[in-house]
Amino acid sequence: MNRFFVLLAALLMLSGCATLRHEVPDRVKPVVATQELDSSELLDVAIVVFDSKKLTDKEVRKLGLSEEIRQAEERYIPIHLKYTMQRTGLWGAVRVIPGESDAHIQVRGTITHSDGERLSLDIEAYDSRGIQWFEESYSETLTPSEYHGLSPGEKDPFQDLYNTIANELAEHRSQLSVDDIREIQQISELRIAQDMAEDAFAGHLSRDEDGLYSLVRLPVEDDPMLKRVHAVQVRDDMLVDTINSYYEIYYNDLWQPYGDWRKLYSEELTALKEVEKQALIRQLFGLAAIAGGVALSTSNNSVSHSGLPGVMIAGGAAAIYSGFQKREETRIHKEVIEELNISFTAEAEPLVVEVVGETVRLTGSAEEQYRTWRKMLRDIYASETGLPLDSDGEDTNQTTEPSSGVR
Repeated sequence: MNRFFVLLAALLMLSGCATLRHEVPDRVKPVVATQELDSSELLDVAIVVFDSKKLTDKEVRKLGLSEEIRQAEERYIPIHLKYTMQRTGLWGAVRVIPGESDAHIQVRGTITHSDGERLSLDIEAYDSRGIQWFEESYSETLTPSEYHGLSPGEKDPFQDLYNTIANELAEHRSQLSVDDIREIQQISELRIAQDMAEDAFAGHLSRDEDGLYSLVRLPVEDDPMLKRVHAVQVRDDMLVDTINSYYEIYYNDLWQPYGDWRKLYSEELTALKEVEKQALIRQLFGLAAIAGGVALSTSNNSVSHSGLPGVMIAGGAAAIYSGFQKREETRIHKEVIEELNISFTAEAEPLVVEVVGETVRLTGSAEEQYRTWRKMLRDIYASETGLPLDSDGEDTNQTTEPSSGVR
């Protein structure tokens, strides 16, 4: 009997424990510039649209999460991180992009878990030299009070997590010397130039077996070919800025329905956990009562001949039945969560935009369209310099004809 009650106590303790994980602290203050930085000190940042881990069967069936919401989060989260970084005054242009970039700094992320209660992200950052700044996992679990005082582009319920990531980037930036910053800027410029005309700029950079870039020599001052690269790069920046304006519209349209969904989902998830906990406790105590009643009824003392064992067994059975009834209430909460998912999906339709003369979807073919645009840059550069196209750019024009429909 003593062993049984020890086991029961252990089960009750485990039922109230959460999985151990690294949590960001509360009330994280963002690191901001103490004075305006000179343009030569600013590094541009490209935040690639996030990836996400595939939802498990448990997350879909039991928790009611959906791929549609996860796809929206893959764009929403990097956009809010962009806003967070812009407010620090520590960076140059901060942009969200659909694919790889030769920017000064590149940030990539994977959503490993996301619901209205907890957000977990894997984040990695590199500079143009190929040097990894960090690769970390971040997680934050909310309290209901953190859903108050929110503002689009400024304060998200998980703002502590965003501030933590921004501060990590700021910390690594602070460790750079003036020479480091200049080298990052120069290598980024030459990597872009090599993308445009690999043969013309092949001798300026070297890359080792670990993928790290280093300067071999700089172009001569006022190099005409590099000037043309700058001119083409201006067009690329304009295209990326256009894509960012669409992402920002998408973010603003998403703010209200996504915020409502997260808040209500968090409330439903809390209620669901409480119901399941109550059901478990009732069932465990019911089992304990039955076990106690059986033990007493088989003992050779006066209690075994009284009505107490029967009462305990009957009471235990009633408690177990009550626990099962309580568990049935979880179905109601699951149905509410499913309705919230349907409502969210209906309000957050994929954004249809015009990019390079074509109508495309940012949720699907925008990434593909971005890659096509990058190839088109080589066409533009070749037409302005008279250099021949390489094999990567030969058929670019065949894939960029205007389309009347959504692809």
